[in-house]
Amino acid sequence: MKLFLDTANVEQVKEIAAWGVLDGVTTNPSLVAKEGNDFEKTVMAMCKLVPCVSAQVTATQFDDMVMQGKEYASWHKHVVVKVPMTTEGLKAIHHFSQHNIKTNTTLVFSVPQAILAAKAGATMISPFIGRLDDIGEKGILLIADIMEVWKHNAFKTEVLVASTRHPEHIVDAAKLGAHICTIPYEVFKKLPMHPLTDAGLEKFLSDWKKITKN
Repeated sequence: MKLFLDTANVEQVKEIAAWGVLDGVTTNPSLVAKEGNDFEKTVMAMCKLVPCVSAQVTATQFDDMVMQGKEYASWHKHVVVKVPMTTEGLKAIHHFSQHNIKTNTTLVFSVPQAILAAKAGATMISPFIGRLDDIGEKGILLIADIMEVWKHNAFKTEVLVASTRHPEHIVDAAKLGAHICTIPYEVFKKLPMHPLTDAGLEKFLSDWKKITKN
């Protein structure tokens, strides 16, 4: 499973990329607004660090989505145009697929939406599991249903698990065979951590100091 970082902070991308485990980055207008930096410069900087950066269009109509998406794609070969799951978005996704522009369908909350995006030619789809959890549903069940459908169809579209909130989401996504998981910085930082690792290392170092004193 590929691991993406969900952020618009270049320094966070540099930090996690240095671990040697990062496959890409997803951004969205909210994350970009939070950082307050120039969008194009931010995307370009990330493209130098990872081979896949999702940049989301803010237009809502087909013609405007296409114009905006083509501009994004022209910035760098690593840019993936992020398009919302709407009927206008589906038209844009199909258009981009015909012109060899990679796409990421965002705000997917159902299996029918996932199927339509795949049929339209999306490179990847982003089901949001955390937001489903927020309204009392079990978001990971959506991933289970989507992966079941993918087993019986020849969809080339990758399933990118989004809106992850804790390490268990990443583990569950991996167990279900999801292709990609995008992870907030705070959650990514938790993945290498375990109290027994810390305790074990402390014990090793303590014992080593005893040896070197003799």
